[in-house]
Amino acid sequence: MSRPLAALRDWAGRLKRDVLALWIAARDPRTPLTAKLLAAAVAAYAFSPIDLIPDFVPLLGYLDDLLILPLGIWLAVRLIPRMLMDEFRTRALCGPRPAGRAAAVVVAAIWIAAAGAAGWWLLKAFA
Repeated sequence: MSRPLAALRDWAGRLKRDVLALWIAARDPRTPLTAKLLAAAVAAYAFSPIDLIPDFVPLLGYLDDLLILPLGIWLAVRLIPRMLMDEFRTRALCGPRPAGRAAAVVVAAIWIAAAGAAGWWLLKAFA
């Protein structure tokens, strides 16, 4: 296996582990509130079978998977104290993966809220 491909595979493995660690962090009372909210949103999106931007949309469809999700993971990890994040990563290596149904509900709620906000904005703008 080529070196760049192995490095990419390692990076993807670390991202998967960190998403699970963020799911654990979102449920832990020691996690700061801001980090907890962001960790919950990132983990819900990552585990959801529904994409905010569907993959069939040209260029933008993969933007969330290639940029937004890794940046969300990076930011959430930075907001969690290092010792806690190390503990969550260790637990993520042997813990179960959450079901995607609850995450799908969260993503669907985000879509509904965004549509409501856009409708409200349009109503205000053209009324």
